[in-house]
Amino acid sequence: MDYIAQDSPLAAIDLDEEIEVKADALLKHPTLYKPGRIKGTREMVVRPNFIVVYELDGADVVILNVLHAAQQWPPGVS
Repeated sequence: MDYIAQDSPLAAIDLDEEIEVKADALLKHPTLYKPGRIKGTREMVVRPNFIVVYELDGADVVILNVLHAAQQWPPGVS
């Protein structure tokens, strides 16, 4: 968000709010999104270029990472 806010504070706020709304919806539908590239995770596409990586821990949804699609994920894999 800090990087985006350097060019457009409003765009950063909009993206942050969109991520928050979609992440809150995970509590009702935690398996809605596809299995992730790392075993035990799932990946929620917020926008075509932004992905939230999360895992389920019982009834809890644990956000592991929010990344830009251009980032190397998982780390260390080329």
